[in-house]
Amino acid sequence: TAVRHQAEKALVEFTNSPDCLSKCQLLLERGSSSYSQLLAATCLSKLVSRTSNPLPLEQRIDIRNYVLNYLATRPKLAAFVTQALIQLYARITKLGWFDCQKDDYVFRNVIADVTRFLQDSVEHCIIGVTILSQLTNEINQVGFYADTTHPLTKHRKIASSFRDSSLFDIFTLSCNLLKQASGKNLNLNDESQHGLLMQLLKLSYNCLNYDFIGTSTDESSDDLCTVQIPTSWRSAFLDSSTLQLFFNLYHSIPPSLSPLVLSCLVQIASVRRSLFNNAERAKFLSHLVDGVKRILANPQCLPDPNNYHEFCRLLARLKSNYQLGELVKVENYPEVIRLIANFTVTSLQHWEFAPNSVHYLLSLWQRLAASVPYVKATEPHLLETYTPEVTKAYITSRLESVHVILRDGLEDPLDDAGLVQQQLDQLSTIGRCEYEKTCALLVQLFDQAAQTYQELLQSTNSTPADITVQEGRLTWLVYIIGAVIGGRVSFASTDEQDAMDGELVCRVLQLMNLTDSRLAQAGNERLELAMLSFFEQFRKIYIGDQVQKSSKLYRRLSEVLGLNDETMVLSVFIGKIITNLKYWGQCEPITSKTLHSFYLPDFFSLTSHVCTYSSVRKLVKLSAVQFMLNNHTSEHFSFLGVNNQSNLSDMRCRTTFYTALGRLLMVDLGEDEDQFEQFMLPLTAAFEAVAQMLSTNTFNEQEAKRTLVGLVRDLRGIAFAFNAKTSFMMLFDWIYPSYMPILQRAIELWYHDPACTTPVLKLMAELVHNRSQRLQFDVSSPNGILLFRETSKMITTYGNRILTLGEVPKDQVYGVKLKGVSVCFAMLKAVLSGNYVNFGVFRLYGDDALDNALQTFIKLLLSIPHSDLLDYPKLSQSFYSLLEVLTQDHMNFIASLEPHVVMYILSSISEGLTALDTMVCTGCCSSLDHIVTYLFKQLSRSTKKRPTPMATDDRFLHIMQQHPEMIQQMLSTVLNIIIFEDCRNQWSMSRPLLGLILLNEKYFADLRNSIVNSQPPEKQQAMHLCFENLMEGIERNLLTKNRDRFTQNLSVFRREVNDSMKNSTYGVNSNDMMS
Repeated sequence: TAVRHQAEKALVEFTNSPDCLSKCQLLLERGSSSYSQLLAATCLSKLVSRTSNPLPLEQRIDIRNYVLNYLATRPKLAAFVTQALIQLYARITKLGWFDCQKDDYVFRNVIADVTRFLQDSVEHCIIGVTILSQLTNEINQVGFYADTTHPLTKHRKIASSFRDSSLFDIFTLSCNLLKQASGKNLNLNDESQHGLLMQLLKLSYNCLNYDFIGTSTDESSDDLCTVQIPTSWRSAFLDSSTLQLFFNLYHSIPPSLSPLVLSCLVQIASVRRSLFNNAERAKFLSHLVDGVKRILANPQCLPDPNNYHEFCRLLARLKSNYQLGELVKVENYPEVIRLIANFTVTSLQHWEFAPNSVHYLLSLWQRLAASVPYVKATEPHLLETYTPEVTKAYITSRLESVHVILRDGLEDPLDDAGLVQQQLDQLSTIGRCEYEKTCALLVQLFDQAAQTYQELLQSTNSTPADITVQEGRLTWLVYIIGAVIGGRVSFASTDEQDAMDGELVCRVLQLMNLTDSRLAQAGNERLELAMLSFFEQFRKIYIGDQVQKSSKLYRRLSEVLGLNDETMVLSVFIGKIITNLKYWGQCEPITSKTLHSFYLPDFFSLTSHVCTYSSVRKLVKLSAVQFMLNNHTSEHFSFLGVNNQSNLSDMRCRTTFYTALGRLLMVDLGEDEDQFEQFMLPLTAAFEAVAQMLSTNTFNEQEAKRTLVGLVRDLRGIAFAFNAKTSFMMLFDWIYPSYMPILQRAIELWYHDPACTTPVLKLMAELVHNRSQRLQFDVSSPNGILLFRETSKMITTYGNRILTLGEVPKDQVYGVKLKGVSVCFAMLKAVLSGNYVNFGVFRLYGDDALDNALQTFIKLLLSIPHSDLLDYPKLSQSFYSLLEVLTQDHMNFIASLEPHVVMYILSSISEGLTALDTMVCTGCCSSLDHIVTYLFKQLSRSTKKRPTPMATDDRFLHIMQQHPEMIQQMLSTVLNIIIFEDCRNQWSMSRPLLGLILLNEKYFADLRNSIVNSQPPEKQQAMHLCFENLMEGIERNLLTKNRDRFTQNLSVFRREVNDSMKNSTYGVNSNDMMS
């Protein structure tokens, strides 16, 4: 790495040297090594891309021409050198797209540039086609992969202009060249001819994959299934020869190139519907379906995984872009749907082959099945015949895979929770089509598997492997039953279907009883996770207001299991929670999913679905719930223990558990302090144990840490749940003042161990958070001030000690230091904005608690580099929200800081204005507004010769006058964001802008003139008028009425400026896109 670092440093120095250009030319002319040529091409790319000190237009034209001549005279360069030079040409062309020389857009003659290549040898042809392909790709890269130094709006304008002026010509050229190539008998064993065909297909694909209207920000997403082809391209798609060309190519070229052809067909199949009228669309679809049928009838190339994957994508697009009513009218529909069904069944049976492609096949059948209730065509859709076959193939193939996976030691798909969930979501719709057949199959398979499982458990000859196979099969069946129940649509379901659901639910609950009875000896983690998934689906569909209590499902549950109503079923669910937490306490996935499956942010999830009626109180009275409220100890729930924990961070689920318990406790708690004390007994005992340990000189440090961390995580859950004043005050009186010293002592002792300090700090941050106005102290109570003192003490203790650690390695800095600092910032923000402390009394009575907390904040802040403030999202959010409160309520403190601290804070605001996180950006705008308003008031006061109340005000004013560039830079940044960027929080940006303008009127005038002069001559008058209108009716004050008028003016200003700039850069045909 040291050598690499040295090489990178040398490269930067080489690129920045004044004679870099001539050195690069020398390397290209005389370089004996391909790597020296690559170095030259890379350095030139960096040179033409830089925004500071850009190359003059003439020089860039010379480089462009030189590169083209160099490629033309050296067609046999190393492939990576040719690629780098083509990349250089594409970069110059893109960045210079709007550059004019004598009224000529000099970088736009791209087809003329490559024509000479296309008229020469095959090697030259490959270079020419690659240039067009790379250029299309480069201009299309507007999103994440784009050159980040240029604003998004500029990229979009270039992409739109290129689309309107050149892209269709390039696509037509690629199709014509493909027709010529397919017309000749190409020798595809010849490497160069094979390479040419591949580059032509890549060019066609890049044209079809172009982001025509600037919507595809994430290329990894396959959800944007519509290709927004411009209206001017209609002729190419109305002519069936374009579609036919690609289908013919698929059958005539080697399998190695077929995936590219299929990728093009996927894009063509996804052309927006509105490009055609109904008759044209039907004709186009007919040709498309014929082509698909031909591939299915001749599947020789499909065993290739890449071909198979692209073909599955093509099949999925048939339904995502066309309606079932249109598909059934196609002439060969019955034959095609039969072939597709057979292909799907075969694919599902070969589960080990290309598992990532199955998603597209299931997606097709999911969309087909979902459309059945809505299809109005008289032609039969035949889905009642083929959908059950697909359902059966999926279910049986998953069951058959279990034995093979165990036998051969293969990777189990059940371990990929995301993939399984995605497939089950699709199956939930497919399985509901002809649901009687699905249920009959599931009942038959489940009964077989369950019977075999029971026999194996009772047999003395059974092997663990046999039992594991049956548990694996039952795991799949429980997941699938959960999925099909979750696919129930209320308006489309019948009593018979609900009764069938009842049959399935009874079987899963009976299996649960069997597996739970064995947990003392053995259990299967995957099967337990499947049960939790099933419960989640069942709860979503059959528990809550929307379910009729006469549902046939409950009738069946009553007959078989004696569960007469919803409350009894909830009792079973809670019993399952207790069982899981009792026996699976050391298994993090099951403990975590158990708690999160039955817990929602608004309320303990079981009650959240029934909280609209009286069942809540009925539920709390259930013996299972009462058992949890009265027995939350490690004796009953092993995960609450401290001895067997392998890692302190494994205790996180305890917070969730106690949040749920806290909410259940609150239902009937009221003002009953005895009940609260009873509930808190285990936690009281734990606190006393920690206090006892800390009071001795020799104690088991690990045990003390584990007990304390578990305890504070439990308390944080309770504090989060208690969001009413009465209950929260009980908790506050319980913890303060008795146990607060223990928390302070823990910070002193273990400040260097984040696994210990972070939970303590988070508990304190929760305790000072005035959520739902729960922190309301009586008028005679000093508790608000005392609570702030404890907060100040903890921040000061932690802050001063954490700074003694010195330099922390970059890869550990967040965990060791910045995470704790971030929580301290959040804690300080919560207490400063809680509205339960009058901070004026601290200075009045000589109490240094406030000063200590604020000074520690400054020390911590100065120890953090600017880059880290924005690199770590949680840190940036807590810092900028704290800064907003400080500038709003404690501006006198900010004004009293040393110049270098003030500059640091202003720099952080300046950088935060351009942050991607809208919350950070909005916070910066608000902080800047408070600072600017404060400055404006001080200036107004000084001009009126009023005595200032404090000398610090003059000092702050003096710092700002010494460094006007900081405020000016922020004015420029805000204005640039509003004019040139996609401004997502315009209102917030407008608030500080008026103050910035009033403080820097001369600079604003210069900035305005600069922006006006940068426009084309014919647009300058309009831009000047926009700026005039911006300040129309604005007075020299920051009163609310004046600010509101400015905000309205700014909204109009931004719209007019954008319209003006669009018209000046998009070209004549920009609005012809979708006409």
